[in-house]
Amino acid sequence: MSDYGGGDDDMQDYGAGEYDEGNLVDEADYEENYEDAVAEGDANQANGNLHTDATDYNEHAQNNVVTSGEPGLNTVKGVKSKKIASENRITTPYMTKYERARVLGTRALQISMGAPVLVDVESETDPLQIALKELREKKIPLVIRRYLPDGFYEDWTCEELL
Repeated sequence: MSDYGGGDDDMQDYGAGEYDEGNLVDEADYEENYEDAVAEGDANQANGNLHTDATDYNEHAQNNVVTSGEPGLNTVKGVKSKKIASENRITTPYMTKYERARVLGTRALQISMGAPVLVDVESETDPLQIALKELREKKIPLVIRRYLPDGFYEDWTCEELL
């Protein structure tokens, strides 16, 4: 007896077709399709279509540009043309709580990995507390990129945001 209060007829029976042999993929077909997909993926990479798994860092880190599915953005010129000039920015000069959390976490990680500290630490050893002190003194050397719905983006330095 189970703790479940319902009866045994509450469970649905999907019938005999649930485990039908026709629903299974033949191993030989799978291997052929997999080899074709791998060969197609290699051809796509050769043609410049970059669809790889997340562990393939070095090939795509050449320009530090994340490619998008939108045509024309696969070049550095296409990405730079979407940037809004500093004097034409439309978002508010206030750091959101999400941006603050991301900046503090990123900077704390950098400090814990040995990055130079830009403030007087006195006797502080906690990387997060050091990052908070850097943020209060507006010394964090990070840039926040805010993407707008139309695909354009604005860059704000941490010193500019309140």
